[in-house]
Amino acid sequence: MRVNPTLDALGAYPIAAVQEKARAMRDAGEPLIDFSIGDPREPTPEFIRDALRAAVPEVSQYPTTRGLATIREAFAAYLQRRFGVDVDPATQLIPTSGSKEAIFSAPLAFVAAGDQVAYGTPGYPVYERGARFAGAATVPIRLHGDFVLRAGDVPDGFWARGRLLWTCSPHNPTGSVTTAREYAELLDRCRAAGVLLCADECYADVYEDDPPASVLQVAGPGAQGVVAYFSCSKRSGMTGYRSGMMVGDPAAIAALAKLRSSVGTASPEFTQHAAAAAWADDAHAKERRQVFAAKRAALRPAFAAAGVPVVASRAGLYVWAAVGDDVAVTDRLLDAGVVVSPGRAFGPGGEGHIRLALVPTLDECEAAREVLQGCLTTAS
Repeated sequence: MRVNPTLDALGAYPIAAVQEKARAMRDAGEPLIDFSIGDPREPTPEFIRDALRAAVPEVSQYPTTRGLATIREAFAAYLQRRFGVDVDPATQLIPTSGSKEAIFSAPLAFVAAGDQVAYGTPGYPVYERGARFAGAATVPIRLHGDFVLRAGDVPDGFWARGRLLWTCSPHNPTGSVTTAREYAELLDRCRAAGVLLCADECYADVYEDDPPASVLQVAGPGAQGVVAYFSCSKRSGMTGYRSGMMVGDPAAIAALAKLRSSVGTASPEFTQHAAAAAWADDAHAKERRQVFAAKRAALRPAFAAAGVPVVASRAGLYVWAAVGDDVAVTDRLLDAGVVVSPGRAFGPGGEGHIRLALVPTLDECEAAREVLQGCLTTAS
């Protein structure tokens, strides 16, 4: 059977090999503490579940691409509280079935043959995958040091053929944070070149120090040249609900709405009602931040004792550590019952690092500390 050659070229999702080995160990009855996939286990708050149950209709019908006014208005109110940003719920917002599908499909609305899409690496693999399936030429920008993508990192040759530039803050996989000034410099370059700046801000409410900035804060009224992506997954413990939001330039949002009416990816309305309840409440997001901070605090002593640097990792859901041979350390930890992701799974520049997603329970994080310290000390 003939398949799309892009599918063959990209292969399986990068962390699949680690997951398959871990699955075989589980099937053999071996206990594992799994830090590999960013799928938190804390219960979804009861008020969100209640909102979903109350919204399940007797007769289920197709949702609209633009979504319910209820969720758009709740999200607009969230943006005002969180970032001090005003948007038009009617023209600047589209609810999505999670952020992954929205990020993957976005290039289909903007890319033509010969166009380029740029993104930082290491990074979320979906930026590259969506661009390549859309037929774009990809421009990976190798991150280093603090793993923040800055305007000066973008190759000069990109601006002539560039169509989309992806940025992510707090960053997956490293937890680095882009400042408002750095966002403004990126946006200035993008606007001058006619490049759409796509900002993945799905971890904006997972942080320990100062709240991360949003590109929307520097974009000004109408958010010209910007589309930002948000998600209920980590903020509200709703990974399985598949609920996200796109917000930004009305012209870009209109193009995305036109695309999405063809591909049929509107979010179910009962999920939209649950998400509206989530976006309307900030207390539960604060509680979840405290849980993730406690997990990070439980793990940090293992890295410190082993002399292993933790890079960035003050925001987002992850610990990003410089370990030398990331594949060897991943295998050693897996044999000891701790599952992590090798940094190279997130693209060039990730080599020599491992990523731990703060998804096991606090008790499991504490139990994993000794294993981590022993394996990392051996590695160093």
